[in-house]
Amino acid sequence: MRKIAVTTLAVLVPLAGAGAAPAAAEPRPDRSEVVVIGHRGSAGHRPEHTQGGYELAVAMGADWIEPDLVPTKDHVLVVRHENEISGTTDVSLRPEFAARKTTKVIDGRNVTGWFTEDFTLAELKTLRAVERLPAIRQRNTVYNGYYQVLTFQEVLDLAKKLRHRYGREVGVFPETKHPTYFRSIGLPLEEPLIETIKRNGLNRPGSSVVVQSFEPSSLKRVAKDLRVPLWQALGTSGRPYDLTAAGDPTTYADMMKPEGLAKIAEYAKWIGPDKSSAIPLQPDGSWGTPTTLVSDAHKAGLKIGLYTFRSENQYLPAQLRRGQIATDHGDALAEYRAHLDLGADAFVTDYPDTAALARSERGRPHEHVQPQQFDNGLPEEGRE
Repeated sequence: MRKIAVTTLAVLVPLAGAGAAPAAAEPRPDRSEVVVIGHRGSAGHRPEHTQGGYELAVAMGADWIEPDLVPTKDHVLVVRHENEISGTTDVSLRPEFAARKTTKVIDGRNVTGWFTEDFTLAELKTLRAVERLPAIRQRNTVYNGYYQVLTFQEVLDLAKKLRHRYGREVGVFPETKHPTYFRSIGLPLEEPLIETIKRNGLNRPGSSVVVQSFEPSSLKRVAKDLRVPLWQALGTSGRPYDLTAAGDPTTYADMMKPEGLAKIAEYAKWIGPDKSSAIPLQPDGSWGTPTTLVSDAHKAGLKIGLYTFRSENQYLPAQLRRGQIATDHGDALAEYRAHLDLGADAFVTDYPDTAALARSERGRPHEHVQPQQFDNGLPEEGRE
């Protein structure tokens, strides 16, 4: 993995005008050291968490690839966005598994569908991946039914092959999903994660693995046995579920305050907030005034990686949208530039090719684009 040069900026001043992009005072950070993370692979181009998605992400310039980890019934770590897999596999079309559909309480919410913890690895291997957001990424549906569900070990093996293929480091960025829930049902994530990393000779500070979680207790368990860097993911509202379960009132907002960042720095090297925590959006969808989160993180000795960068109009600030169609692509490069100017250390992105291009630029100023209005016209799933 790249070593990250942390550069703090002086004063952040929004440009005048309704559609202007946020700007930062000089000097700009060294963009060449920013880490590009393929979010679940290259999710804008291939179905999530698939071999093809990971291979394409690295070919496009991603430094790390991200597998979300959930367990099987026989306690093998597999790679899926969620343990409920009706939206990411063809399980709902398999009559032999129709009786497995059920409703569970996951992190305090009722969820209905098919769950990885009710399938053995052998059974999951009979399923095939599908595009999670077909209304937005219809072109990705051409790959439906092509790729198998991968294990965490298979992702590590693939990363090793890709290192040899491209002659450079390829990091693996696993996330423990719903760790409190899985521990409660006797399928904890941390122990097999730790064992797998050790077995592969990756338990060292400079290894090609960075472990992430939204739950601090999961990271602290990992920290007891591993020396790899840890990444505290941060939500936009509420609090981590492990804190909720323990009766701890600390919210994500509290964790992003200077005193909260100091506590995170005791066990983690990174924070990973939503990009809107760095540059909020106003009610009309346009950029607001940047916060001090990036510089606050750097002052606490933390690196900061922002999620999730996508190129479709509906995911961009209003002034960067192009045309009238929500799923068409807007000026995504300008969004990367704005966060680069703030000093972001990493991008978690569905389009690693675009992020890598933005990183390669030198000193290019923002382009100021007038806001575009369009009718979203998409189901709720398209607004994640």
